[in-house]
Amino acid sequence: MYRFLLSRQWVILTLLALALIPAMIELGFWQLHRHERKVAQNSLISANLAAKPVPVTELTSPGHSVPRADYWRGVTVTGTFDPEHEVVVRRRTSNDDRVGYHVLIPLIMKDGRAVIVNRGWIPANGDQHAFPSIPAPPEGEVTIAGRLKADETSAVTGIRDVGDLPPRQVMLISSRQQQEELGRTVLGGYVELTSPVPADGSPQPIRNPDDSSIGPHMAYAVQWWLFVAAVPVGWGILVRNEKRDRAAAAAAKSAEETDAGAEPEPANA
Repeated sequence: MYRFLLSRQWVILTLLALALIPAMIELGFWQLHRHERKVAQNSLISANLAAKPVPVTELTSPGHSVPRADYWRGVTVTGTFDPEHEVVVRRRTSNDDRVGYHVLIPLIMKDGRAVIVNRGWIPANGDQHAFPSIPAPPEGEVTIAGRLKADETSAVTGIRDVGDLPPRQVMLISSRQQQEELGRTVLGGYVELTSPVPADGSPQPIRNPDDSSIGPHMAYAVQWWLFVAAVPVGWGILVRNEKRDRAAAAAAKSAEETDAGAEPEPANA
């Protein structure tokens, strides 16, 4: 009755179904893990944004790689801005997704060390080879507040650190790179400026990271697992339909053979 399952076509179909089941189970768990990482990141962002700001030197030092646990921590630092060594980061988007630059400036502390500060976003001027016009930073000693971030890398951001850029333009935010340009000691990581806010709104402050969206990963996980359940159901339906079609074909063939072998009726006298 089910000998057709041993045919080449059905053996291949069955093996394919068996291979799909563990693959889709794994894809479901992959999406589940992405969901869990997103939830954990949201919790970290919320906790660090709500934490009391601390002096930046409590969380980082020269050559220090900022760990994920300290991302977005509120920090304060006092010093003097160094506009002569201000640079811009190319191809950065504003809060409403316009393309322009982020503005990086060293803040020189009393002990001579510097911390890199991301002042925010400015629009592109249309000429990528010319240094854009940037509103002047506050003069004299200032105390700023901001969010601590780790140095950017191509591996993490997906941004290629190209060479031969115009002067004072970079692709990635790197304290090590800026230390080479400054010729002085620079603290690891950088600070996204949150206070003081520019009176005219330029540079545009970078908004807080999103700590509420969890994305569609859980829905995708459930979707993959529903596909897992659908595979044997679909395979069973195909088997049932094949059995029914073969039975109908066999019955039709038997009826034809019966009709062909029947004796002809005698002719009327």
